[in-house]
Amino acid sequence: MRYSALTTRIAGEGSDAWVVHDLAIARRDAGEDIIVLSLGDPDFETPQFIRDAAVRSLGNGRTHYSLMGGEPHFRQAIAEYTSRTTGLVIDAAQVTVFPGAQAALFAVAQCLFNPGDEVIVAEPAYVTYEALLSAPGAHMVQIPLRPENRFHIEPDVLARAITPRTRAVLLNFPHNPTGACITAGEAAAVAALCKEHDLWFISDEVYAALGFGTPHLSPLSQPGMMERGVMISSLSKSHAMTGWRCGWAITPTEMAQHLRYLVRASLFGVAQFIQDAGAVAIGSHSDDLEQIRASYQRRAQTVVDALDGVPGVSARMPDAGMYVFADIRGTGLDGKQFARALLDAEGVSVTPGEGFGPSGAGHVRITLATSEERLREACARVARFAAMID
Repeated sequence: MRYSALTTRIAGEGSDAWVVHDLAIARRDAGEDIIVLSLGDPDFETPQFIRDAAVRSLGNGRTHYSLMGGEPHFRQAIAEYTSRTTGLVIDAAQVTVFPGAQAALFAVAQCLFNPGDEVIVAEPAYVTYEALLSAPGAHMVQIPLRPENRFHIEPDVLARAITPRTRAVLLNFPHNPTGACITAGEAAAVAALCKEHDLWFISDEVYAALGFGTPHLSPLSQPGMMERGVMISSLSKSHAMTGWRCGWAITPTEMAQHLRYLVRASLFGVAQFIQDAGAVAIGSHSDDLEQIRASYQRRAQTVVDALDGVPGVSARMPDAGMYVFADIRGTGLDGKQFARALLDAEGVSVTPGEGFGPSGAGHVRITLATSEERLREACARVARFAAMID
């Protein structure tokens, strides 16, 4: 029996990002003392007021089919929140609700790209990008975010990657895995290139609420960008709601209609009670949400301080997010070797940087989804391991 060519295109090349994690989970489940720092799943419980909202909604019978683009009150809440945090003027008609940002990205790719289209992606990049772009037959063209430039976008490198086949640019800032943010000058330069070459711009902003200093700047806030722009976001990281699967795409209104047709043909909407809870979550200024952000900042500083002086290892404070991207080139190992040997020797799982692209080589991603005490213990184990190599 035969399968379609799609099955080959969606396999992707990011398997290196998961090998060590899968081994770590198996060993942890077998009873070993494994510190898992290789998955971006917050350890925080979803704040109680959000869970209470879901329970109320269930009690009110909100368990039927939802509207294809999302419930009106939730789309309005997303539009108001985005307008308030970005300075853009967003209408609810531009919002399409999906079961998570991943589904939103996949749907956007289906509606924008044809076979042979090129999409420029800055790497290191989230490991599913290649598969979701390949699904409609597009080709991912990678440009490097260099460690020596603190993983910032270099507009001149982007400009050289544009060809007559380029259809779009997909950027993720605040950045997974490095925690880098985009500056005003970089955003303006990217916007100018997109307008000059008539390109779509897809902005993955799922970590926008987890900044540690300067507020997040969306490149789509540049003049003339929303008419060619797509903003992707979700409640997963900012509100500790990964398992709820609640995300969205903000697009031109015409594109939103295309996305709703695709939702009808595939996902058939997001549960009403989840959207009700999502509307409460995104419309709240709860202290719980600030505590989540502040905890990630403290945890990042804890890891950076604990790894200071460890032979062959260098870690700097990220600008945002829930990861520290540590440089381990000084150990003489690449990221895959380091991560596997660290798990075997000390029972700590981290994610090899090579799984995110060539520019991640010689780095490992450390997830901050555990307590400061546990992070200190993990860093102590890393120090023992590095001393053994040295």
